[in-house]
Amino acid sequence: MKGSTHRRCYCRDVHTGKPLGKQCPKLSSRKHGSYSIRQELLPREDGTRRSFSRAGYDSLKAAQADLDHIRALLGLADTDDAEGLAQIADLLEKVADEKAPLPDIEATRRRLSHGLDLTSRLTVGEWLDMWLAGKKGRQSAISRDESNIRVHLKPRIGHYRLDRLRVAHLSEMFEAIAEANVEIAEGNAARRKAFEDLARIPWKGREHRARRKAMKAAIAEMEPYRRIVGPATRQRVRSTLRAALNAAIAQQLITFNPAAHVELDAGKRPKALVWTEERILHWKRTGEKPSPVMVWTPEHTGLFLDHVAEDRLYALFHLTAFRGLRRGEACGQKWTDTHLHTGSITVAKQLVVDGWEVYEDDPKTDSGARTVALDSDTVEALRRHRLQQDKDREKWESAWVETGRVFTRENGELLHPANVTRRFIELYEEISLPPIRFHDLRHGAATLARAAGADLKDIQEMLGHSSITITADTYTSLFPEADLAIAEAAARLVPRARATSENTASEPESEPEAAEESGPESVPNGADPAGEISGSGDPSAHAPLTQTAPDDESEAE
Repeated sequence: MKGSTHRRCYCRDVHTGKPLGKQCPKLSSRKHGSYSIRQELLPREDGTRRSFSRAGYDSLKAAQADLDHIRALLGLADTDDAEGLAQIADLLEKVADEKAPLPDIEATRRRLSHGLDLTSRLTVGEWLDMWLAGKKGRQSAISRDESNIRVHLKPRIGHYRLDRLRVAHLSEMFEAIAEANVEIAEGNAARRKAFEDLARIPWKGREHRARRKAMKAAIAEMEPYRRIVGPATRQRVRSTLRAALNAAIAQQLITFNPAAHVELDAGKRPKALVWTEERILHWKRTGEKPSPVMVWTPEHTGLFLDHVAEDRLYALFHLTAFRGLRRGEACGQKWTDTHLHTGSITVAKQLVVDGWEVYEDDPKTDSGARTVALDSDTVEALRRHRLQQDKDREKWESAWVETGRVFTRENGELLHPANVTRRFIELYEEISLPPIRFHDLRHGAATLARAAGADLKDIQEMLGHSSITITADTYTSLFPEADLAIAEAAARLVPRARATSENTASEPESEPEAAEESGPESVPNGADPAGEISGSGDPSAHAPLTQTAPDDESEAE
């Protein structure tokens, strides 16, 4: 295909005002005028001719360099590759129309060899919208991806061209998120300090009222409380982007996924800690929880269940505390999947919250669909609950909404999981128990099972985890008493010629047979030789440590 360079002058005749063109006497000088290029391209599908033309070069050398560049692009496709030649022609025609820079030869070669669209100019934001619109799966997962795209990805990297997104762009994005975290923390601290100062201003007196008014006006102008974007959230943001870019690779829009190579801090699961006396004292003094995941002791659980024994949701709390169902699984449990005569339930459905809307879905993993054995106390609690539900049905008559659920509102309608959490918090605050999340009842059920002798595999099946690693890393905090009993039992396995304890060394040498005994007297208070826990004082009837049958998983893990 033909191509050429030529020089043109824009001088005009002083009398007629017409361009002189080739008649300009100054054209003999190479520095006068400007150079243009023109390259024939493959004809369009309808047979019409087309070409690449560009003017305004200061020198013949610059014009020839661009013409050579264009010829190199045309040479990327074999002469018998009509589709490749057409793609390159379309690309050059678009570049000429948009007056855009010539595309890189090697980048174009890679895109052509991978069968990618050479004329694509999709931005990251446009592709994310397209990917999200076609995404299938759980609504909760789609909603999470939508939130990550709307809040983090589109505002920060949505303007980049999809095929030009690089690892450096993503590193800058996450660095900006980390910097924003500092600002959020400072803003939250300032707002919290302002409320503390406001609380210290007396109500009475004109001067005090004026100060309070000014302080309230200042607080109103402050940024509202915002959440920090923690390591786990950043990992989820990257996961969303990585999935979207993998789909772009599958569609042959790009060849490289930068989200797979950006480095982030690990988003580790928080360890569950037990509310010991020391931790409760620290919480009361500072208001700080030692961990996002806290577990009640058996005594705390017993106090709570005793307090809520007459509440209409008592059976739900009891089932979750001992069998560890997720909140959504408990709210979605049906009577047809509840077998009180055999002492078991089948977890087959769950209620999922999307925004505020509630819908029914399958358990979050294949392992989540399981059969859970029930202890006799739990079976009895469910029987009493069913009798109360029958009374409610008779009371509401035709207004009763038949959902078939075990746990419902007074008129039979579905329980909203968020209202269950709200009621749970109200009840434990009434007796000043240390704070836990509703989901932490599930952690407590796992810890109780562990303390009662269940191994990790039993607990995994009880909670319905897909991996035993999750069970081991997150759900198996030991109660201090059980931990101490294990330590003492391990120490007694090693025979010693001399006693290592000063108290033991000071005992009278008489009664040598006492040294040979290893009865309960040698075990610390609150633990027996088998490693089981015995509570101090009168233990609650609702805190037995004998439930070892498998139980369900909760909604977050």
